[in-house]
Amino acid sequence: MSRILNTFNALVRRDLRRKSLRVPARSLATDDGDPPGLLGKRLKDSAETVVIGGGCVGVSVAYHLAKAGQKDVVLLEKSELTAGSTWHAAGLTTYYHPGINLKKIHYYSIKLFEQLEAETGQAVGFHQPGSIRLASTPVRVDELKYQMTRTHWHPTPQFLIGPEKIQQLFPLLNMDKVLAGLYNPGDGHIDPYSLTMALAAGARMYGAQIYCPAPVTGLTPTADGRWDVQTPHGTIRANRIVNATGFWARELGQMIGLPHPTIPVHHQYVVTATVPEVKALETELPVIRDLEGSYYLRQERDGLLFGPYEKEEKMKLQDSWVRDGVPPGFGKELFESDLDRIMDHVERAMEMVPVLKNADIINIVSGPITYTPDLLPMIGPHQGARNYWTAIGFGYGIIHSGGVGKFLSDWIVSGEPPYDLIECDPNRYAHWTSVPYLCAKARESYGFNNVVGYPKEERFAGRPTDRVSGVYERLKDTCSMGFHAGWEQPHYFHKPGDDTGYKPSFRRTNWFGPVGRECKLVMEGVGVIDLSPFGKFIVKGEDSHRLLDRLFANTLPKVGQTNISHMLTPWGRVYAEVTVTQTAPGEFLLITGSGSELHDLRWIEREVCDSGYRVSVSNVTDEMGVLGVAGPKSRAVLQKLTDEDMSDTAFRFLHCRSMQLAGVPLRAIRISYTGELGWELYMDMQKMSAVYEALMEAGRDENIDNFGTYAMNSLRLEKGFRAWGAEMNCDTNPLEAGLDYFIKLNKPAEFLGKQALLEIRAQGLSRRLVFLTLHTDDIDPEGNETVWHNGEVVGNTTSGSYSYTTQQSLAFAYLPLHLLHVGQKVEVELLGQRYPATVTQEPLVPTEPTRTRLQKKNRSV
Repeated sequence: MSRILNTFNALVRRDLRRKSLRVPARSLATDDGDPPGLLGKRLKDSAETVVIGGGCVGVSVAYHLAKAGQKDVVLLEKSELTAGSTWHAAGLTTYYHPGINLKKIHYYSIKLFEQLEAETGQAVGFHQPGSIRLASTPVRVDELKYQMTRTHWHPTPQFLIGPEKIQQLFPLLNMDKVLAGLYNPGDGHIDPYSLTMALAAGARMYGAQIYCPAPVTGLTPTADGRWDVQTPHGTIRANRIVNATGFWARELGQMIGLPHPTIPVHHQYVVTATVPEVKALETELPVIRDLEGSYYLRQERDGLLFGPYEKEEKMKLQDSWVRDGVPPGFGKELFESDLDRIMDHVERAMEMVPVLKNADIINIVSGPITYTPDLLPMIGPHQGARNYWTAIGFGYGIIHSGGVGKFLSDWIVSGEPPYDLIECDPNRYAHWTSVPYLCAKARESYGFNNVVGYPKEERFAGRPTDRVSGVYERLKDTCSMGFHAGWEQPHYFHKPGDDTGYKPSFRRTNWFGPVGRECKLVMEGVGVIDLSPFGKFIVKGEDSHRLLDRLFANTLPKVGQTNISHMLTPWGRVYAEVTVTQTAPGEFLLITGSGSELHDLRWIEREVCDSGYRVSVSNVTDEMGVLGVAGPKSRAVLQKLTDEDMSDTAFRFLHCRSMQLAGVPLRAIRISYTGELGWELYMDMQKMSAVYEALMEAGRDENIDNFGTYAMNSLRLEKGFRAWGAEMNCDTNPLEAGLDYFIKLNKPAEFLGKQALLEIRAQGLSRRLVFLTLHTDDIDPEGNETVWHNGEVVGNTTSGSYSYTTQQSLAFAYLPLHLLHVGQKVEVELLGQRYPATVTQEPLVPTEPTRTRLQKKNRSV
């Protein structure tokens, strides 16, 4: 192998002498041919939307808004279109994405690219030879099977193919290690510059105005929620602004106090001269992605283009730009290349594609691309800044550009997202996203580009953040922690003799036994769980009833009571699920999931601002710790620590009480997401450790112990409890999700989505959520798997787990109306195998309140 490397190095040295790797910037003339600093046309005074940033994403947003009929769309670009990351991108396009709805983004982009030239008259240089993700280990084959079952219920063309088909499609491969491939016909690559210019031509064609060079020098919010956008050429009053500034996103955000967690990463790719074996081919080679080698390779004219993703210890961040800003004038320049960082990948690529060994290198591109901590972009309106939207943080901006432009345009025009994309919500980050955390996670994410994508995946760089609960130090060495919106939260606990450590798998692994032990604990004894990551808001004021009656489809609880309520979109889809407690007249405590804290807060604040409600909304998530206590012996433990009467008649289900526990003032709500007898205890975070220690001491005789979120998920599924983000989200309406009990269509208030739901009910549903039991072996459903019937795809699961109480696998799934009856047989695909499943009456295990009512009824008979 050293001979190969020596050969490569010699070629590189020769080509470095022949050609400078420092690519000069193109002229800063505008796209209209004007010299730098001159617009050539008068800047508008006002606009409906101002898009800031002229890369492919920003131009796509302007194109789609204008095409949707929005008047007065303006795009401002600081230098020239494509400056930043767009112009030097490798231009890869693929239908594939492991995210469920990000597949929709990719799908739309490719369909747009296919017809954009005909629409605009501008060539885009789109090649569609397909792509193959190569698996060269058994676990990689499992990964491909895992992704296939998550794709069969989507329109994405994707196939699992064997070595013979791979060799046929890419005859230059060394097949010694290749076991299988994930093939996406229609994938390929596009010229980023031509794409952007075609989108710009389309934007102008539909009435948008594009100004460059027009750097934004200031942003000032107005009292009515609009923005004054300052440039050297004047100020534009905008109803909204969209930050699409690529690696300048952090600087623009800092103008309004939002230091977005984005950071430039050095990404390199190599371009070869003509390769005779490539030139001799009759058809263009598909793009390959060698998952173990962590690189992509495609045909570039009659040569090859090869781009690696280095491991985190070798990759390079441009972290000085986070501290000091992007150097003035940087826009169409490149970094100096560093071949030492990628030599491991070069070696692997030469082994996989032997013709690379003798290829001449004509160019090495090393340019900045933008990363967020989790590699996903930040798309949508931002909490805390009214009418400020982001389209930033794109590590793969070319393939995202079309779909993101359409997604944001639809949301801006209609007032709600066209589908759920919460994994890209800009509000998933907050104060806890420090610069050290950002840098650590960006390094990890870059190196994780081609690692195996397991279910229940955890990544550990940058953890913990400053978001830890009052019992974190007490629990951290006894459990496997999960990461939720900056928080550390126990997934499961280990005991002496357990197989510990993070050991991911597509099948049951070392967490399976401990989770069963914790389920038994809650079903038969008493367990404690840290629920501090819940989002927590206090709403109060003279209009609090009117506001919440408008936001929630359920009636409001009385003082001292609690209920489950849902915020709906105008189209009648489920935007959020919230536990609502009226703690005092006109004062409400709202509890939401950790992952939707600021997502939900933004929705509430928007309604307050738009309608002028006289209320205060406080986010108390970080100040308030939460412990859940659940199980048949939970009442006995709590009663030892308080003088309050905890009996069933005195402290009823879904009631709330302010009380003292072990001398600590707190608020107790009788509710448990396990479906068992239980309470949630809300207290000052600083007092949480004392309450936890008191509970563990008081519960010694009851064998009290800890349990985590994996057990809670299994228990809630047995009880038939739906979860937001799985059974319900912005892709579903509450009627098909089986939430009828919580939706009060006859309540007097005209809640958001009410009219849409009445129309949906009148038109009838096409699918409904059902409960499935499965016969599996060492694997359980997770959610988003394909459901089959008579050889046809008929639906998808939403979540799943193993039921330790009934000793079988469970799942929720959406199925068409003709397959809903109890006893209906279907199949659920798991790792390439279709397992028999049966539609079952839910719940499989009755909840504790239901069991108690039945016991009372039986005693009275």
